[in-house]
Amino acid sequence: MAIRRASHCVYDTRYHLVWAPKYRKWVWQGAVRERVRELFLEIAAHRGFEIEELEAEKDHVHMFLSVPPKGSIGQVVGLLKAVSAREIRAGFPEVRK
Repeated sequence: MAIRRASHCVYDTRYHLVWAPKYRKWVWQGAVRERVRELFLEIAAHRGFEIEELEAEKDHVHMFLSVPPKGSIGQVVGLLKAVSAREIRAGFPEVRK
């Protein structure tokens, strides 16, 4: 909710993302849900954006995040989807079925 400052800009860009897996399968349960939460927070810390709210339901994820103007929301979503899909498939092979 606060205005953020960078070296050459002042910004307050916030996005509400709702992300559902293919066919809205109930894969966000138990250990998968916790791993997704950890992955998203790690990615955000590493890439310089902030996840203000993160709620993983059984069949979708709600995120409220703030992205600096140097990055686009498309890049952030692509990064979140690519890294989380790779890590979840590697760590939980039963999700593929």
